[in-house]
Amino acid sequence: MTTRRKFTSKFKTKVVLELLKERSSLAELAQKYELAPQQLSNWKREFLNGAEEVFEKGGKNKKDPADEEKDQLLKTIGKLKVEVDFLK
Repeated sequence: MTTRRKFTSKFKTKVVLELLKERSSLAELAQKYELAPQQLSNWKREFLNGAEEVFEKGGKNKKDPADEEKDQLLKTIGKLKVEVDFLK
């Protein structure tokens, strides 16, 4: 029984960028990293599909709704703490 290998996003990015440079063929890179050529093609497609998100307004500062809600709750807690301290 073989186990599935897990790859970090950092590793995948490194491999895809090397593939995009076109200094080596898909087959050569697949052999170098002991991966199936189809896997490299999939990673490349995913990378290119998500590339435009890097340049969207807000970029990395974009928060998911849970983080926004957490920030709002922390602000409310801080405000209430100030009010309680003032009333003491």
